[in-house]
Amino acid sequence: MSARTHHPSRTAPATPGALLLYCRPGFERECADEVASVAQGLGAPGVSRTEPDSGWVLFVPDSPEGADELALRLRWNRLTFARQLVFANAEPVQLPGADRVTPLVGAARALAPRFSALVVEAPDSTPGREVMGFCRRLTTRLEPALEAAGLLGGSPRSARLHIFFPRMDTAYLGISRADNASPWPQGIPRLRMAREAPSRSALKLAEALLTLLDEPERQRLLRAGTRAVDLGAAPGGWSWQLARHGIRVTAVDNGPMDRALLADGLVEHVRADGYNWRPRGKVDWMVCDMVDAPSRVAALVAGWVAEGRCRQSIFNLKLPMKKRAEELERCRGIISTRMKKAGLAWDLRIKHLYHDREEVTAFLTRRETDG
Repeated sequence: MSARTHHPSRTAPATPGALLLYCRPGFERECADEVASVAQGLGAPGVSRTEPDSGWVLFVPDSPEGADELALRLRWNRLTFARQLVFANAEPVQLPGADRVTPLVGAARALAPRFSALVVEAPDSTPGREVMGFCRRLTTRLEPALEAAGLLGGSPRSARLHIFFPRMDTAYLGISRADNASPWPQGIPRLRMAREAPSRSALKLAEALLTLLDEPERQRLLRAGTRAVDLGAAPGGWSWQLARHGIRVTAVDNGPMDRALLADGLVEHVRADGYNWRPRGKVDWMVCDMVDAPSRVAALVAGWVAEGRCRQSIFNLKLPMKKRAEELERCRGIISTRMKKAGLAWDLRIKHLYHDREEVTAFLTRRETDG
């Protein structure tokens, strides 16, 4: 399996000693286990700190050298369950007094000489939503103080300053870089549901295109006139999202499609079983949001890509309530085995999106070097 890689310069400033990761509440164990496994593979073992349903995980490498290694080699877009990756101080700043700004400015000064932006955040949890109002009010006082101290206004390539409040009297400070983090506060793109969209699932594909693809890939792969197949399409949320880009879509489902979606001619409805239907020729995209066993969906998608029916696919894997990580690894293995058997190089990216619940969303493509 291939991976997009970019290694920051080894002359970069020293990295804080921990990783702060945001996730969906209830998925802390999966997030913690995943980052621990990846870190172990990179030669940087450590321990995770978290609380059930908190929406965040703190991973502390066993050594400063391990933290440096993770800063060089750990890629946010290769972590499934982490919405955001922040390189943070292992210990929080306690803020019991009325003046929170002064100690936060002092702690920020120790992280970097300048920052490109300030992001004040709380977990995406029920208690965290109450803290977010406090974060917004604090930002209006903290940002001018950081500017006065000469800490804001760095180039876009400078680190962003994150101040994360699990509680109003406790803050973790850390940094992220634009090429190795989510661009959105809390790692959540705030997308609006279009009135004409046939279903809310349109938001999921919109987020997947923003998260799983980079800007050059979106420009190249979402061109008007390209062809796509949407398996399990009804009522048409994913087909609608593709058609917005001018992509011609064959929507395959025995169920009814949104009538307005079919009116402009970009979407053709075929009543058929998504597992048995095949296109007459090759298409650029196959997308799939069918509710079925994840291993069965993984085998279906891998077959389409490996046999050349499509170049790339975005699809959902509905994970079980228990042993989510184990089932996900099983799906990775199914895809890997099928692609290797076909003699192909491939790229597989999987993210637990904000608009996902018990499922994850994946992007599978043959590498551009293959014909």
